[in-house]
Amino acid sequence: MLYSSAKNWNEAPQKRVLLFGMSGLGKTHVSNLLRASGTWFHYSVDYRIGTRYMGEHIADNFKREAMRVPLLRELLLSDSVYIASNITFQNLAPLSTYLGKPGNPDQGGLPFDEYMKRQEQHRTAEIAALLDTPHFINRAGDLYGYDNFICDTGGSICEVVDPSDENDPVLRALSDNLLMVWIEGSDDHTAELIRRFDRAPKPMYYQPQFLDAAWAEYLAEQGCRPEQVDPDAFVRWTYARALAHRQPRYEAMAKNWGIKVCANDVARVHTPDDFQALIAQALEKQR
Repeated sequence: MLYSSAKNWNEAPQKRVLLFGMSGLGKTHVSNLLRASGTWFHYSVDYRIGTRYMGEHIADNFKREAMRVPLLRELLLSDSVYIASNITFQNLAPLSTYLGKPGNPDQGGLPFDEYMKRQEQHRTAEIAALLDTPHFINRAGDLYGYDNFICDTGGSICEVVDPSDENDPVLRALSDNLLMVWIEGSDDHTAELIRRFDRAPKPMYYQPQFLDAAWAEYLAEQGCRPEQVDPDAFVRWTYARALAHRQPRYEAMAKNWGIKVCANDVARVHTPDDFQALIAQALEKQR
């Protein structure tokens, strides 16, 4: 690992950390807190995906919808209006909206083939955005003078890497440049995330093998055709299964490539010093 002990971490003039784990356990909260201190550069993988790698897909989707409205169509064709995504670190809705949900088009669903095409676009984009991390570490130092760097990953990082492969190119590139830290949630956290998702289901990226199996099982269980599927019902049904699918992958990433901290401890981080102490404690436990 980049830092072999708490002493090594505390004395390091440059602190570089990557946070991973389920969405909703504090990755972005801590990253925002560190950025606000003025001494940490915050690299958001999801933001990079939604701007650099999928920004054109997202904007074209907006334009496709606008072209169905006669007034907007005329204005677009005459270059009289400009349509773009206003994605931010705090608002990644344009990206998740583009990913969409499969099912009944009258309920906002996508044909499954189109849905899978967008999933593949996301997989490719996520790998590219993760591999951009070393470049941004250098850029943060050379251009802006930041010594400290926090990488805020999406919940689906475990879906695009192989934690058991010591030669995985993404994990190798990341672990060579940052300390990889898993924010581990409890069963209570998982239950709360499921409840939260049930209230407001949102699109996610899933491994294609997992998604194919889930789609086939759901259709068989519900006894319906693809175009009859309630998109929100499907993603709600899938979410808990996705969390169970991801848990051992996160665990293997922490075991083979980094360290772990508890989500309850992360919730008590209020300053950069709190964060530094938490990482030092986790490194000591790892020894």
